Amino acid sequence: MKLRWQIFWHLFFWAIAVSFLIFIAHDDSKISANDILVLFVLYPIINIGLFYLNYLVFIPRFLDKKKYSIYAIAIVSSLIIFGLGKYGLAVVFKEYILMRTKGHIVGFLSYFLSTIFTSLIFLFLSTALKFTADWFLNERIQRDLENQRLSAELAFLKSQINPHFLFNSLNSIYSLAYQRSETTPEAILKLSEIMRYMLYECNDNKVDLAKELQYLHNYIDLQKIRFSNKAYIDYKVDGAIASQQIVPLLLIAFIENAFKHGVANDPLTPIRLLIDVDAENLHFYIQNKKHTNNRDPAGGIGLNNVKRRLDLLYPHKYNLDIRDEADTYTVELSLVL
Repeated sequence: MKLRWQIFWHLFFWAIAVSFLIFIAHDDSKISANDILVLFVLYPIINIGLFYLNYLVFIPRFLDKKKYSIYAIAIVSSLIIFGLGKYGLAVVFKEYILMRTKGHIVGFLSYFLSTIFTSLIFLFLSTALKFTADWFLNERIQRDLENQRLSAELAFLKSQINPHFLFNSLNSIYSLAYQRSETTPEAILKLSEIMRYMLYECNDNKVDLAKELQYLHNYIDLQKIRFSNKAYIDYKVDGAIASQQIVPLLLIAFIENAFKHGVANDPLTPIRLLIDVDAENLHFYIQNKKHTNNRDPAGGIGLNNVKRRLDLLYPHKYNLDIRDEADTYTVELSLVL
């Protein structure tokens, strides 16, 4: 909170408190205007002064720096000085303060102890306010630091996606070029469209789901080119996707994994990919037949990356089920958009 707003709220609180006391006292016919001036104006100014002496000086300079003995001396000295000051003011206006019924005058010790009690209340309130304000400030700082840490981690995770994807895609295009395939230029063009999306349209925290699905479609087309249009994939999207958004580059790792570790050129066991979208949820399903001679574990950097991003960006809003069975590898992701 900015300083001017802090000052405003402090002034507002004290004005309301003093006005409330004056309003209550004004209803008592036995209390004169002079009583109100002394009891509800001059004395509150003294008590409020003690409040801020502790709040702005003693706590920051002594208590926060663990100078407990100096703080205790400062508090005791202030209680004595302010108590004597209040008694001096009471002597000046003794007919309003010290004088009681039947001409009885309150003694020094009795009055001094009562002022000490009042001063302790204001010291307690200022200490409680200071520690409460510091606690909220520290909590905000911790949240900011945690958000910065998470932002840095997300930036690092996202920075891994492009090199990882590019590495796999270049391997595919290299295979086409090595085979002198006529589809190599088309593959390079498709890759350029994919990279344009990744570099220029994925900078926001979320992107339109329709654009993300188009990006996945382009990747699938690139893989079909790699397999000379002999890659078989049963790909279906259901539901209204026009108004939905999703964290970018979140689903690609599962599809990459299916093409890299699965059998894509068997028309009897195509890669099955289903994306179902409703008003609030996305259900992603992909299954592929596993290579019998593939000894590399499925996943690696890509899946570990996406799991961590799901934890950070969709906490308690997703369910990821990965089934690595003897012949098939299946991924199901349910996500609250």
